[in-house]
Amino acid sequence: MSRMIEAGTVRQALSAHAAIGLLAGALLYIVAFTGTIAVFYEELQRLEQSGPPEMAAIDPVAVQRGVEAVLATEAGRPRTTHLYVHLPTSSLPRATITTDTQAVHLDRTGAIAGPEEIAWSDFLVQLHYTLNIPAPAGITVVGILGVMMLALTFSGVIALPRIFRDAFRLRARNGNGVGLADWHNRLSVWTLPFSLAIALTGAMIGLASITAYAIAGSSHDGDAQAVFASVFGTEGRPDASPAPVPDVTAALDHMARAYPQVSVTYVTLHDPMTKGQHIQIVGEHERRLIFGEYYDFTADGRFRQTAGLADGTIGQQAAASTYKLHFGNFGGLPVKLAYLALGAALTAICATGTYIWLGKRQRRGIDEPVLRALWHGVVGGTPGALALTVLARIIFGNAPPFAAIFWTALAAIIASAWVLDARRRKLLS
Repeated sequence: MSRMIEAGTVRQALSAHAAIGLLAGALLYIVAFTGTIAVFYEELQRLEQSGPPEMAAIDPVAVQRGVEAVLATEAGRPRTTHLYVHLPTSSLPRATITTDTQAVHLDRTGAIAGPEEIAWSDFLVQLHYTLNIPAPAGITVVGILGVMMLALTFSGVIALPRIFRDAFRLRARNGNGVGLADWHNRLSVWTLPFSLAIALTGAMIGLASITAYAIAGSSHDGDAQAVFASVFGTEGRPDASPAPVPDVTAALDHMARAYPQVSVTYVTLHDPMTKGQHIQIVGEHERRLIFGEYYDFTADGRFRQTAGLADGTIGQQAAASTYKLHFGNFGGLPVKLAYLALGAALTAICATGTYIWLGKRQRRGIDEPVLRALWHGVVGGTPGALALTVLARIIFGNAPPFAAIFWTALAAIIASAWVLDARRRKLLS
């Protein structure tokens, strides 16, 4: 009797272990699927809200006028700690100002043209970036998934020494899963450099906070901000005393004179309208993977220094290069289309990998019909739940709780797949 109880306990433990593996695989599949779509984040913004004014560039005086207008509307709101100005770019030719409490579009003159309404696009990016889990836990979980993807990639190559020699060999489909495994392995080989780059950069971005705290504990007396400052530059010394609106025009004029080859994409006001405020400008460098260089200015528009992302240490330049490489926002539309195709292949690898794993367990006599049904729900439910959020955006506008809709719908689809499979097996028995 004790042996029977022990055997039953082992089976339950193995099933629980398999279920945990399935959960990790499901999260990895969701991250891969949403990341493939999020490559077109800027295009999705324009599609989601097609009305705002678009322009190739905006005059610095108009930017100053827009900053002053937005800060004037902040009266009576909690003091914003940052104000961001997105300047027109080729992929997103709009001028937008975002604070801690609002986001608005500007017209060519700098007048407020209306609110920014891209809640669905933002939801999609956050779903990929954090799985809608509050920071810093969400981004850490996604970073761990990046590490898992790296491990799966390396272990798959090591476990299958013929994988490169058989890179274009596809055997016939049959009932033992050989055809599915071949497609999984072929796609893995064809996308190997892409998968490694995406997994490595995703892990680096996701685990940056944990890494910073670990380094801070040993080298900076526990100050994680000091670690980030060594890479991305320091913040100014806070002083909450009131001060006039900073001179953004002067800073932008300096950039045009001193760095004409740099494309300015963002202006950030830190602690605006306080004596501790300063201006930070992000400038893109052509033919570089870095997302940009930080140019620091005083409140009256005097240039102080750069952070060194373009010409600093190798570590700084590498850290600044992870974002473009991960999200594919370099090289224009051709690169984005390549990321779409490679991302779709990576998503298929995630889906088929779990089916192959379940098939192997079944051939060893460990049948997991419940887990298989749940995985059917994950694979079909993720695009289905995402489509439901799109429908909600079309019908109800910018206001719906897209994260709640997605996760509720996905849970319902997975549960339905489980119930329907249970009924099917009951009828067959």
